[in-house]
Amino acid sequence: MISLIIVLLTIAVSVFVFYNRAWFDKLSLRPYLMRQSGQWYRLFSHVLVHADWAHLLVNMYVLFVFGKVCEVYFAHFFPVKPHLYFLLLYLSSIVVSSIYTLIKHGKNKYYSAVGASGAVMAIVFTSIFFDPWNKLWFFGLIPVPGIVFGVIYLAYSYYMGKRNVDNIGHDAHFAGAVYGLIFPVIIDFSLLKNFIEKLF
Repeated sequence: MISLIIVLLTIAVSVFVFYNRAWFDKLSLRPYLMRQSGQWYRLFSHVLVHADWAHLLVNMYVLFVFGKVCEVYFAHFFPVKPHLYFLLLYLSSIVVSSIYTLIKHGKNKYYSAVGASGAVMAIVFTSIFFDPWNKLWFFGLIPVPGIVFGVIYLAYSYYMGKRNVDNIGHDAHFAGAVYGLIFPVIIDFSLLKNFIEKLF
């Protein structure tokens, strides 16, 4: 349920910004302004804004699908207020996935980023942690075990982040994905045993 609320809120804000472009700059992640003017609200507001419809719809579809999966796992392993654990995962992954970007672009007056991709990847990789061999549909066509997809995705994101040849936040994707894998262990270290048993 909490994942659906996040999806609906994000869609509402993104669509508003599509037709009110002045707000795009007000809500985007601007490391320089955050450091110089103390506009730290941007750390969270930028995930509510997306560049275009395709960016928004892909992120929200993935968040909705994997968010529901994560909520089921949290309800199983953390039966007392599982929605709070999910919300903690989402909010903390926003911070973690943005840290490197803040450091890397802190002196760049013109750098701007939007989108929830880093946090969304944390959700995807948390679902992989709980069931590493569950099939994910690569490009919607090819069934791939989650752990295999995870390794490939991490290698790709790391490589593309180093190349820095496009406007995609590969660094944020990588950081969010890694954080998604370790978040359950941070909450309950005994879950590492569950992951290892399912993996092997």
